[in-house]
Amino acid sequence: MTRTRLSLFDTTLRDGQQTQGVQFSTPEKHAIADMLDSLGIDYIEGGWPGANPTDDAFFDAPPTTRATFTAFGMTKRTGRSAENDEVLASVLNANTKSICLVGKTHDFHVETALGVTLDENRDNIAASIRHLTANGREALFDAEHFFDGYKSNPDYALSCLQAAFDAGARWVVLCDTNGGTLPSEINKITGDVIVSGIPGDHLGIHTHDDTGNAVAGSLAAVDAGARQIQGTLNGLGERCGNANLTTLIPTLLLKEPYASQYEIGVGTDALQTLTRASRQLDDILNRVPLRSAPYVGASAFAHKAGLHASAILKDPTTYEHINPQAVGNERIVPMSNQAGQSNLIRRLTEMGITARKGDPALARILDRVKDREAEGYSYDTAQASFELLAREELGQLPRFFEVKRYKVTVERRKNKYDRMVSLSEAVVVVKVGDNKMLSVSESMDETGSDRGPVNALAKALAKDLGPYQPHIDDMRLVDFKVRITQGGTEAVTRVVIDSEDSQGRRWATVGVSPNIVDASFEALLDAITWKLIRDGAASA
Repeated sequence: MTRTRLSLFDTTLRDGQQTQGVQFSTPEKHAIADMLDSLGIDYIEGGWPGANPTDDAFFDAPPTTRATFTAFGMTKRTGRSAENDEVLASVLNANTKSICLVGKTHDFHVETALGVTLDENRDNIAASIRHLTANGREALFDAEHFFDGYKSNPDYALSCLQAAFDAGARWVVLCDTNGGTLPSEINKITGDVIVSGIPGDHLGIHTHDDTGNAVAGSLAAVDAGARQIQGTLNGLGERCGNANLTTLIPTLLLKEPYASQYEIGVGTDALQTLTRASRQLDDILNRVPLRSAPYVGASAFAHKAGLHASAILKDPTTYEHINPQAVGNERIVPMSNQAGQSNLIRRLTEMGITARKGDPALARILDRVKDREAEGYSYDTAQASFELLAREELGQLPRFFEVKRYKVTVERRKNKYDRMVSLSEAVVVVKVGDNKMLSVSESMDETGSDRGPVNALAKALAKDLGPYQPHIDDMRLVDFKVRITQGGTEAVTRVVIDSEDSQGRRWATVGVSPNIVDASFEALLDAITWKLIRDGAASA
């Protein structure tokens, strides 16, 4: 059966940049564009030329992409021709193959926000689109506030779409700008638009997630006949975000009826890089990835309950709707004080360790996990530390190096500008084989800012590990979480550290102590040891 082609339009670099706290640099925009192009996205919207220096620099040196690189702008203003509108000229001068213009389609916004007549607004839309096509550009029209406009004045909203289409717009995009339209409404209204004369293969959908329905709304529009979906990677966007392409892409490829009825530019091989792409974007933004994110989250295929884990061991489809490897993710059977032997066997198998039910070592591992969690440890969130615990109990934990001692000092003093600053210094002495090595590091970064005692300790520990140095040079800390597990003067601190390497591997380790520095050091040691094991480093 011939499948219908759906077009994917990514607006991470434009609409995604409206996310509170997000501001891409020009090099970051290039990195994200390359990532999107590798996935197989059809359109990459780069931003608004003339709106800010970053976007100007990006369009001055645009990325080379297979995807259609697109500039964004707005329709011309009333009282001037399209040829003499400087805002429209800035967009045209970006020299992209495709241009997406936003225009009003809600009568309330036209008369209140723009302060022009309904006819003037519609004429501005048509004149702007005609100007783009006359200059040899592919034109897209984002119908802002369309669904609200349709519910207010359907005849006028539809007439704006028709004006854009008749003027030569390749895609007419229905925008749920406020994000308040529910999927059933989107489905019905999209169908009404097609009946009115806008063909589905020229119709796109752009939803926001203010009701948590952006993905569902996009699929509802596709069900009604729309053939382009606009969204962002990881659902970035203003307020609650845009339709999440990280969720939509695997749904379209793996779920029926979409997998059988439609094809997209993303192939099955590229789909296996989706989790890594999602985490790379979070890395660029210096954000912690959402563990519960569909398909790509660290907990998306985690099975904690013993009953679930037992079933997963027999057949993963009992509690998994897809194979996690299809999206580049992995199955996790967390270890906690709720764990049974089924969880443990499954986890050991994933570590490459074969164990049979009834093996006395299994009971010892479970007892140790339960005892340590009573002390404040959490192996549910620190799988790498659990692996080290299990290997130690099984006599399969290599010894790479020994920490003989460490010291951290914190000094508060005035700098040369007569300002009080803090400075931490860490000293670590390790023994590798017969060699002792001493490393010293400060917490001050290249900008002169103090990063604290844990940072100094991490830098010192990773400064010189002799033959193991090549293994840890690409390792870095990406998240640091602290929790007090008991109150009062006997408070216990739990530190969980997330680490990552150049292969895209991400792992979590845990340390517990009344002293936050000591707890951090324990987690750091586990992180390095796990990395050396996974890299196949030889023991000392």
